[in-house]
Amino acid sequence: MKEPFKTIKNYLIELNYNITHEDEDEGVIIIQDHDKGINNLILGIASPILIIEQYIFKISNPNKAVLQQLLQKNRDIVHGAFVLDESGEKVIFRDTLQIENIDLNELEGSINSLSLLLSEYSENIIQFSKS
Repeated sequence: MKEPFKTIKNYLIELNYNITHEDEDEGVIIIQDHDKGINNLILGIASPILIIEQYIFKISNPNKAVLQQLLQKNRDIVHGAFVLDESGEKVIFRDTLQIENIDLNELEGSINSLSLLLSEYSENIIQFSKS
């Protein structure tokens, strides 16, 4: 696990992300870039995959309309998707990548997808979080 961890960490440094937490033994890196909407983005190295997750908002009153709109938006997301946690109340952005052949552009594309999603869909997210 040590080599993939170092590779991912070096890519994040090259992409100028602020690493706020890292645990090589657990295979976890957390990054920030408030200008891009990246807030406690968790990168979990679970060979053979890299799991990328960021908490987006809590649905106080889950209803069919909100869930349907989130699923429909998934179709527009370049990389990753909206998912619900086990409770069904927390909306998370999640993407997974294969570690074996991961490169800088692939990792950057996944993180940029989240940033683009947040910039384009922020008004809806704010409304959903109020419902």
